[in-house]
Amino acid sequence: MFLAYWVHDLSPFLIRFSDTIGIRYYGLAYLLGFVGGAWLLHIYARAGRSRLPSELIADFIIFIVIGVMAGGRLGSFFLYEGWRGLVDDPLAVFKVWQGGMASHGGFIGVAVAIAWFARSRHISFLHLGDLIVSVAPLGLLLGRVANFINGELWGKVAQVPWAVIFPDSAPDGRPIHLIPPRHPSQLYEAALEGALLLAFMQWRFWRTTVIARQPGRLAGEFLAGYAIVRIIGELFREPDAGIALIFGLSRGTFYSFFIMVIGLALIFWTAFRPAVDGARRP
Repeated sequence: MFLAYWVHDLSPFLIRFSDTIGIRYYGLAYLLGFVGGAWLLHIYARAGRSRLPSELIADFIIFIVIGVMAGGRLGSFFLYEGWRGLVDDPLAVFKVWQGGMASHGGFIGVAVAIAWFARSRHISFLHLGDLIVSVAPLGLLLGRVANFINGELWGKVAQVPWAVIFPDSAPDGRPIHLIPPRHPSQLYEAALEGALLLAFMQWRFWRTTVIARQPGRLAGEFLAGYAIVRIIGELFREPDAGIALIFGLSRGTFYSFFIMVIGLALIFWTAFRPAVDGARRP
């Protein structure tokens, strides 16, 4: 019935050494995201638009890596009901090889990492937050593309011409021709959370004075914008199996409302706060 649609058959490995060992696209996406972010931060420093000197960028990225990995893992575990298995397996939270990363948890982890770095290096927390949100969409873009390559986090059943049949979306043993096609929602999210937000953040960073005159404004715009596009993306995404809805909403949608509130609060706070002297270095 559904043979007219493309059947997802991509390997999660760029290079495979055995059934479970190799270089995975998902890990490569994280690596390229951090490297690309560091590259952009160096460009900012050379252009004189950053208070973070080039010699501290490597240290800053290490803090961010720890924040992303710890926050993302803990967020996936505690925000998406992984905690229910703690009694049976108390060490499950440390089994990172089993997968599971949550962007909302990653945001919390990054905020803590930035606060820690800002305090230790005596650099404005708000300024560092603005810097990291201007490069974060690159990592989101690569991560969502990796989700698609992995054939995970698929969308709802659809019959649009570009729909994809994800074999893992059906019970084991069901013939391919009986598996319904679905929205490639991972690519929708890559376009919205990644490409769109990256373009907007870079435009705001380079074409306006917001980074110098309104510390925290860019972070607020990113958080509010992310919440909006994430909620849109969730309209096409199949809710995680076995994860209960909250007030009829998927976990991604529900948690995004909190992100939106924080983002809007930052926007309004910076709007009424006296602007920094534009003649000063950001």
